[in-house]
Amino acid sequence: MSWLVGNAGQIWQLTVVHAALSAIPIVIGFALAIPVGWFANRHRASRGTVLAVVGVVYAVPSLPLFIALPSILGTRILDPVNVVVALSLYALAIMVRTASDAFASVDVDVLLSATAVGFSTWRRFWSVELPLAGPVLLSGIRVVSVSTISLLSVGSVIGVTSLGYFFLDGFQRGFALEILVGIVGTVVIAVVFDTVLTIVGRLLLPWARRRAASHRPATPAGADLAGAA
Repeated sequence: MSWLVGNAGQIWQLTVVHAALSAIPIVIGFALAIPVGWFANRHRASRGTVLAVVGVVYAVPSLPLFIALPSILGTRILDPVNVVVALSLYALAIMVRTASDAFASVDVDVLLSATAVGFSTWRRFWSVELPLAGPVLLSGIRVVSVSTISLLSVGSVIGVTSLGYFFLDGFQRGFALEILVGIVGTVVIAVVFDTVLTIVGRLLLPWARRRAASHRPATPAGADLAGAA
């Protein structure tokens, strides 16, 4: 317990840094995946190629990528830009497939109706496709969020500042409490991010909840009484 009190400042600092370095790739990956996923869905002939490319990107091990990026980008090995770029690529790889599936889930009849009333491609995307694809996109970014927060810890192996520091230092010292702090801190950030995304989704996509409620099977008459009996 005395270790927790004595290192509370460092724990808080690394938690804030970990959260900040996680948030940037999540946003970048999501923003880039939307147009790529839309393109893959609209041009079905290219869908397989696009998904294959992002699949290859996601298959690249994170640690070698962290080490290789400085020579590609011309940055220093400990520059946070390396981690942001690497995690953005992983986020993009996950989200592109989800985005493509999200746009594919939009009812074709709805799209045809929007076109029939005079919506341009641009207006139809913002007013019809993106809102209706929102629930699936929200599910995807929640997965990306957890994945990104977890992967960031790997960067500590090459000296990147994050909660992963506690894993390495605790392992080297044989100090279980320090390792536990790193694990708990990472989980807490993941839970907070997921909660925020869920709340934002409910605020921006209120129709998704109404649609889900309307599809729930009705309780048969007398079922409650039978259950009580």
